[in-house]
Amino acid sequence: MDSGAAAIEINPARPATAAIILLHGLGADGHDLAALAAELDPPGGNSVRFVFPHAPFRPVTINAGYVMRAWYDIRGSDLSHGEDEAGILTSVGSLHELIQRQIAAGIPSHRIIIGGFSQGGAVALYGGLCFAQRLGGVLALSAYLPLYSKFRDDAVAADPSLPVMMAHGTEDPIVPVAYGRLSRHRVESLGYSVQWHEYPMGHAICEAEIRDTAAWLATVLER
Repeated sequence: MDSGAAAIEINPARPATAAIILLHGLGADGHDLAALAAELDPPGGNSVRFVFPHAPFRPVTINAGYVMRAWYDIRGSDLSHGEDEAGILTSVGSLHELIQRQIAAGIPSHRIIIGGFSQGGAVALYGGLCFAQRLGGVLALSAYLPLYSKFRDDAVAADPSLPVMMAHGTEDPIVPVAYGRLSRHRVESLGYSVQWHEYPMGHAICEAEIRDTAAWLATVLER
């Protein structure tokens, strides 16, 4: 993703004191998650800016090379083999640039939460654990930790108290829940405490998940 790529930005009425960056899934764009802003905006004194970036267009191997918005290429149904390492790390770098922009705009790093759905959640999870400064939290919905076998202990964020929430559908045919569970255990093995949720659904976002996410965000922003 070009660091100057367009993003949907929803600003509060008052000057922002926190920011939430959410990355969409394969084939979608920032509009896909933007409607969640009203449901996730924590009540009270938090003045939150929501940022919904658009992934670049690229050919996706598993979809017969069709060009669509994607954070990285998907080469097969087994997500743990033949990963697009260069694409993943490029998108992680671009996410870090988005975080730095919020910091430059006056939002402290510990008041910035990053997250996403599916591919976007994978980039957010990896990117959050690799970011050098303390973030407010990391949210991964129907996602997994990419480059699992190459993820090094010394690549994690500076503070293992970083709040992490992961949620997954037990009937997910795209990113099987086994990937999410395995990723959760990997993240926990690095010293992080993961708030984990499962829902009886496929590759989607349900109302119960939105409520749980909103409650987590409110708690994180109160820290």
